[in-house]
Amino acid sequence: MSTLITNIGELATCSPRYGEGRLGVLTRAALVIDGDRVAWVGPAADAPPADEVVDAAGRAVLPGFVDSHAHLVFAGERSAEFAARMAGKSYAAGGIRTTVAATRAAGDPALRATAARHVAEMHRQGTTTVECKSGYGLTADDEARALRIAGEVADEVTYLGAHVVPPEYADDPAGYVALVSGDMLDACAPHARWIDVFCEEKGAFGGDATREILTAGVRRGLLPRLHANQLGAGPGVRIAVEFDAASADHCTHLTDADIDLLANSRTVATLLPGVEFSTRSPYPPARRLLDAGATVALATDCNPGSCFTSSMAFCIALAVREMSMTTQEAVWSATAGGARALRRTDVGHLAPGARADLQILDASSHIHLAYRPGVPLTAGVWKSGVRLDA
Repeated sequence: MSTLITNIGELATCSPRYGEGRLGVLTRAALVIDGDRVAWVGPAADAPPADEVVDAAGRAVLPGFVDSHAHLVFAGERSAEFAARMAGKSYAAGGIRTTVAATRAAGDPALRATAARHVAEMHRQGTTTVECKSGYGLTADDEARALRIAGEVADEVTYLGAHVVPPEYADDPAGYVALVSGDMLDACAPHARWIDVFCEEKGAFGGDATREILTAGVRRGLLPRLHANQLGAGPGVRIAVEFDAASADHCTHLTDADIDLLANSRTVATLLPGVEFSTRSPYPPARRLLDAGATVALATDCNPGSCFTSSMAFCIALAVREMSMTTQEAVWSATAGGARALRRTDVGHLAPGARADLQILDASSHIHLAYRPGVPLTAGVWKSGVRLDA
């Protein structure tokens, strides 16, 4: 079954080979889907025939968003914590333990339903590739079941046993690092592609522990990514680059040396501006990263504590308004940038051969994602060539 989407006012291919500027924009364009792949892009007047025709009516077509950082397998919620932050209480990540207690007590059906509901919510908003982490179980059995459930709903699955030290190991953090690097890793590695560590000198895992955990994960065949430099300056970015991690996520507190390291490495700086919005923290230095030549991705960090949004469009608007990114840079970072943060070449762009993951906006241009913040603009979504909103 082939589908021709024609009369596209603005087609953002995210491939400069096929159009103008960072987004590879074509106007008065068309696109052909054949099976689960993009088969053709070009001027609407030159479009080949297809089994089905969809008239975009002059609206914009973009790649599906690639959300490369999310925590979706959890129970409970932390709205009271959010209200306290808005009243002036600072964020120090301690509330993660509240979610851990609720998640451990929840049954598989409840966790599965919550994760599936949030992935469906993401799909409705134009996100077609979702990464999902564990990290709210913090026992070998609970982390393994979180990863199994994540694998049912998400495209990419990450082992995050090193999220925080649970209460039962409060007096033995080294023992918990040994568990995360040993028996828990053995239980979890078969269910994940990635390993992640929340690397902070205070409140999470310091540099030595982070290296120990990542080394063990890499030996088991997992690929590294890292929570880095969220709560303060520290070794996270340095360790991410040292391990050739796919991404260093958060990057809120960066030195010039950190930026130089990212700019001269394959490690993507994944920025999560929804967290700064929700915690009233400083925004990451996106402009400095981009000007230095670093690759930047945007993601939601959807989680029940520090950032309970699933909207990539909201994160794009924040990136433009609060982090001095251009609209083209922000949309590229939410699509092609996210794909690079997952080391994927099949998503995040709409060149021929790419997976047919795309969205039609109820707007004439990608600019409206930042120009009209809070307005639901996604009018149609295809994932692997299948229309999700049909």
